[in-house]
Formats: sequence, C-alpha cells, structure tokens
Amino acid sequence: MTKTVHMIGLCGAGMSAVARLLQQVGYTVTGSDAGFYPPVSDYITKLGLTCTVGHRAENIPPNPDLIVIGKHAKLVPETNEEVAAAHAQYKDHVCSFPEILANLTADRQRMVVAGSYGKSSMTSLITWCLAEAGTAPGWFIGAIPKGFAHSSDIGEDGPFIFEGDEYPSANWDTRAKFEHYEPHTVLLTSATHDHVNIYPTLEDYHKPFAALLSGLAKRKGTLIACTDETNAAAFYEVYPGPKEAYGLDHQQAFTASNIVLGDPSRNTPTQFDLHIRGDVLKGFTTTQMGRHAIENICGAAAYLLGQNLISVEAFRDAVARFDGLERRLDRKAPNSALMIYEGFGSSYEKARAAISAVRAHFPQRRLVVMFEPHTFTWRNRAALGLYETVFADTETVWLFAPPAHGATSHDQLSLDEIVAGVRAHHPDVRPFIRDESTSILNDLHPEKDVLLILSSGSFDGALAPLLETAAEAYPAPIAATG
Repeated sequence: MTKTVHMIGLCGAGMSAVARLLQQVGYTVTGSDAGFYPPVSDYITKLGLTCTVGHRAENIPPNPDLIVIGKHAKLVPETNEEVAAAHAQYKDHVCSFPEILANLTADRQRMVVAGSYGKSSMTSLITWCLAEAGTAPGWFIGAIPKGFAHSSDIGEDGPFIFEGDEYPSANWDTRAKFEHYEPHTVLLTSATHDHVNIYPTLEDYHKPFAALLSGLAKRKGTLIACTDETNAAAFYEVYPGPKEAYGLDHQQAFTASNIVLGDPSRNTPTQFDLHIRGDVLKGFTTTQMGRHAIENICGAAAYLLGQNLISVEAFRDAVARFDGLERRLDRKAPNSALMIYEGFGSSYEKARAAISAVRAHFPQRRLVVMFEPHTFTWRNRAALGLYETVFADTETVWLFAPPAHGATSHDQLSLDEIVAGVRAHHPDVRPFIRDESTSILNDLHPEKDVLLILSSGSFDGALAPLLETAAEAYPAPIAATG
C-alpha cells in the first residue's frame, strides 16, 4: 500500500527537495503553501506535484502517514489552522524535514557542508564531482544546481552529501537542522555571524556549530575547514579528531597557486594549479567566477582527494565542467548583449564575495549593483554599519525596499534609513520601486558596464521584466556564419 505524506510549506527550497526524496522512496506527496512562485513553483510542477495555495485544515488528506511542517514564522498552530489541525489530529505523524532526511539516510556514509556562506556552491561542486566519477551519491541541496535535474536525489551506494543548515529545525525544535544528520565528515566553510533574528550574538550563533562538531568528534569523524576564515579556523584549532585545512592564504595542505582569472565576456576560463599535501597538480580550469570559487575547489579536493573517493583525473575533468548554481554569479539574459549576473546577497560576506568576483573578472568596466535587503540580517538596525563598506568598488547602487513580512518581529530598517546609510559612504545611490526596475538599464552600455543583481528575494517580481527588457533593448549580436 502506498504511503502518503502531506507537506505544509511545500514551496521552501528545502521542503521541495525533501518532497523529491520522498517520491523516490515511494510516498505520494501532497502539499500547501501561502504562495506559489518561481523558481520553486516551477520545480514543484516539474515533480508532478500540486501545491494548494492557502493554509486550511481541509488541505490535509485523510490519515496521512507523515505530515512535514516547514520552518516559517507563519507555520505555527496559534495562527495557522492547517498547522493547528495537523498537531491536533495527527500529532504522532508530524515531523520536520531534517528528521525525514536523517531517517532516509540512516544507512549511508554522510557528509555535511556547513557554514555561514558557500554551502550551496560547495555541496553542489562535491556532488557534481562524485556523480561525474560514477560513484552514485545521494544529495540534498537548498538551491537549484545546474547540471542536475533535481536539487536532491536518494542516490545508490555512494555517500550522501548534505547542505547543512544551522537554522532551527522547526517551530517546535530549536536544534539546528544539521544536528539531525550525524555526519561522518563535516566541511566547515565559515562561521561568521548570521541569522541575527535567531542568534543575536556571535556566541549564540556558534552554539549549533559547536554541537555539530562535538557529535562529530564522538563519532571520530573528520573535520575539513577553511582556515582562511577566522571563526572556522578557531573551530579547526580546537577540534580533537582527524582534520584537514584548506584555503588560499596560509599554505594549507589543500590550496592553489598560479591563478589566472578568466574573462567571461570572451568565455575564457580561470586557470590554476592545485596543491595537495605538498604535491602540485597543474592544468586545472574553472568557469566559476571569483577567488571564493577556487577556495571551494580546494575544499572539495580536501574531501574527495583527501579521502580517496575519486581520482585526480576525474576531479580535474569534473571541476572544469562544473556549471555552478542558479543565483550564484550565473549569467542572466544570455541573449542580451549586456553583461548581467545574479549573486546571492543574503549576508555581508556573500555580497562582498560577489562584488569582488565581478570586479576582479571585469576590472575595466563600471560595476552597477541592484540590491534588495531581503534577509533579517540586512534589514535589522544592527546591520547599518555593514552598509558603510559593502558596496565598495561599485559605481552605482540601486536599492529596493526591504520586505514587510516579519517587520514587527525585530528592529527593522526603512528604505530611507538604508539609503541614507549607504549615501554617507557612496557617491551614487538610487532607490527604486518594482515598476521602475527597467529604468536601471537606461544608463548601461554593453561594452562598458556590468550589472550585478544581489538578493535572496525576488524584488517583488521586478526581475522578470528587467531581464526581458534587457534582451529586447540590447539583443546579443548574431554570430557570423561562413
């Protein structure tokens, strides 16, 4: 008899990825959410699922085997009748998605990529390399990777690779999601302060990471850490078990040299040599942009080559073919002559990494940034100091208003306050509203400018018309044929 699962909050990136895994192991999946928007809505449709829009008690099918409830401020029984009905009628069947992931992978060799930034990119890179080498891995990625049909897959007998999230598991479970996974290896990219609405201080933020590594040590697991980042280096220094360091700054065992950045406008890749415990491996290339992309490759090498999971040749070939993720410095409107890239700007470090990468690859062009302060980290009053330097090395900054949801749950900044904060340190700051987004294109020149879109949100739907207009007003030249 087919088992059934109902997912409340289906349109979360993580929830939709778990839905795919449950489908693979034989569950019939139903779900609901407050809204149904791309890109996750496109993915849910691709899975053949129907998402009921709006939370109502009658959305829950009769006698479900499982009910998975996402972690969202609106998914609480006090204000959400569907969640209330789930807890009242099927309390023993309710669980969080990290609990589901832990159960589905209990018999697998598990590896968690954790950190305040770089998780999605690193998880995707490692998974891509394992898959290209034919090891049949499983994976869970909280983003949309290119080169894969799905952001999750149960795999076969290869290791299971998690993007490990430090955010609480559920509204009734304050443990970080990654604490459920009990990995054999942890790759720690960073541990800079994030999620200030949940973890007000750096000490608070570090508690779940300490718990993760304490469990890893008890299992005699391996820690791989980027010791270029101060907080990750501190965790590395005190970790009592097997460990490897990677990075670009401190002559780590896994590092890179002779880096020659590519030119995306001419489709030339970045070239570099990879150092593996003193051995120099030449001839590596990547189409991914920025210093952090090379750093990620060093981290992936520490796991994949350090644990002899694939060969050097397979790793070199896979790295060269890795195409990255959506919203991680991927080219937008490729049918336009304008150079437009989108980065994930949910934190200061992510925004700076994207800006630095574009500046490094396009040193002679003007850099124009379109920014939405979508996360609590950006729209909380404690973030004002971050605006002093985040847009350094850019010519023009277009600012969108912070979203209204959750505004009363913390000390929210207004758009006017953010504009004033940036203008005190930047010469050209321009606020805009959704219907004005296409005006950003008016001053751009295809051969002189680069537009970098930074947000973890959607600019309230403003991106689609901007990209459509870019293709129409600045069409890419048709290649000559002979």
